[in-house]
Amino acid sequence: MHMQPYQKNRSQILHKLHFLIIFIVGMMGSINAQFEVQTGANVALAETTKGKVRGYIHQGIYTYKGIPYAEAKRFEASKPLDSWEGVKSTTMYGPVAPLLTPTTQIQDESEFVFDHDWGFTNENCLNLNVWTPGVADGKKRPVMFWIHGGGFTAGSSHELPSYDGENLSKKGDVVVVSINHRLNVLGFLDLSAYGEEFKYSANNSILDMVRALEWVRDNISNFGGDPENVTIFGQSGGGAKVNTLMAMPSAKGLFHKAINQSGAFRSDILTKETTQRIAEETLHELNIAPNEANKIQSIPFETLSAASSKALQTVAAELSKKGVAVSGFGLSWGPSVDGEALPFQIQSEEALSLSKEIPLLIGTVKNEFAPFANLRFHGADEATIMAYIKDTYKEKAEDYIKAVKKAYPETKEPKDLIDVDLMFRPGTVSQANTKSSLKGGAPVYMYLFTWESPVFDYKYKSLHCMELPFVFDTVSLANKMTGGSEEAHELASKMSQSWINFAKTGNPNHSGIPEWPVYTPENTATFHFDVKCQVKPQLDKELFEIALGE
Repeated sequence: MHMQPYQKNRSQILHKLHFLIIFIVGMMGSINAQFEVQTGANVALAETTKGKVRGYIHQGIYTYKGIPYAEAKRFEASKPLDSWEGVKSTTMYGPVAPLLTPTTQIQDESEFVFDHDWGFTNENCLNLNVWTPGVADGKKRPVMFWIHGGGFTAGSSHELPSYDGENLSKKGDVVVVSINHRLNVLGFLDLSAYGEEFKYSANNSILDMVRALEWVRDNISNFGGDPENVTIFGQSGGGAKVNTLMAMPSAKGLFHKAINQSGAFRSDILTKETTQRIAEETLHELNIAPNEANKIQSIPFETLSAASSKALQTVAAELSKKGVAVSGFGLSWGPSVDGEALPFQIQSEEALSLSKEIPLLIGTVKNEFAPFANLRFHGADEATIMAYIKDTYKEKAEDYIKAVKKAYPETKEPKDLIDVDLMFRPGTVSQANTKSSLKGGAPVYMYLFTWESPVFDYKYKSLHCMELPFVFDTVSLANKMTGGSEEAHELASKMSQSWINFAKTGNPNHSGIPEWPVYTPENTATFHFDVKCQVKPQLDKELFEIALGE
């Protein structure tokens, strides 16, 4: 049968139209590719279980900011969101948790170094950010789940320029996720004695993190990620949160590797008796009767903050009178043993067994808070420094100096002798020893970041947070902290690749660094990140013994 003329013409027209559409789409893609940032109604669309989101593409990385992962009433457990209609725009960072003491003035020089972005606060702050090389492309990329620092009281997912996940995602072909969650009094005030709705209020903050990990489990495959290969990593308070999640039965199975950066603390978390006493005193400060405790949900945050802070001081004084030791940071907000979310002390044998199969990468930076603590000695002569050491360590002063020089042979300036960290590293070594001693447990890798920033004439050295731009490969974004030198970029390339490889395989080794052995209490193998990377055994045992009596 021969095709009729009109049918033949119609077929030819449709055929030409098909190629015209392909040509136009190709041209649009070509035009769009000319821009560093691609945006539009149909750009970076992704599905979640609650509805569609639209982000943007920057330098080839699909970027989503402020995606809500849960919702919660004040002091109540977070719950899943309702679905939304249409497409939710997620191109800007979401609100962050309110601060107990809002920043009202700037310490000029140190703020230059950290370069904070304080964001805007709102109690409705349960949101997260995603950076990924592709969406709905069938790939299963490792997921790196970042938890910010700031203790359990402050901070946010975008507080520091270092936290930007784009470079890490692009370099490693990984999906980077960062989160906001409730903090301070809003995340930890234990009102469980005053109503079923407050049952989990003592640990709402860390349960928010579990909820965010559940969002990853349920949604990350739509963002090109593998929910069966999730690495949680965090620094300072974020490292402590990593430890907390490792001790939580409800978090088991939601992550598969862990990285703790400057966040290992040996002090016990609070008990139910103490947290309920803090809540009781907070209600007293607010003049709220126990049978009307729900009134606290409508108290202005500033009033709540002031009352709860005073309650912490009162309870701390009570504990002191009883001879109960309070951590070096004082009585503060944080997780507690509640019998359910956290049934055990975090470093107990029972808690450690929950994460026995989780590979751990753990470490600190050389100086941490010491440069800040010793600012008064900046520019001091040798006699002043030596007098301080003798006054502090008495008859052990000479032994202390020898121990510092053994631990850090590169020590040159007198002030270098006192600018060593004795707050974070001892707990890190203790945790590494304990975890690596578990029979049949997953491997542990230890690092020490010793590179010193040249900013302000090397004044801040390997300051707390200094490793972050090297982990995220954001040396240029954080150039006020790093200086942005070629040397810094080279080190960032090495360090970020180790974090990427660990997220992929549980092993941080790669061809660009010396062999990084698994840590054991016997070999104490510690990878030193510096201009020259090298592996050394633990060199500060004597320093711990002299300075801490260990």
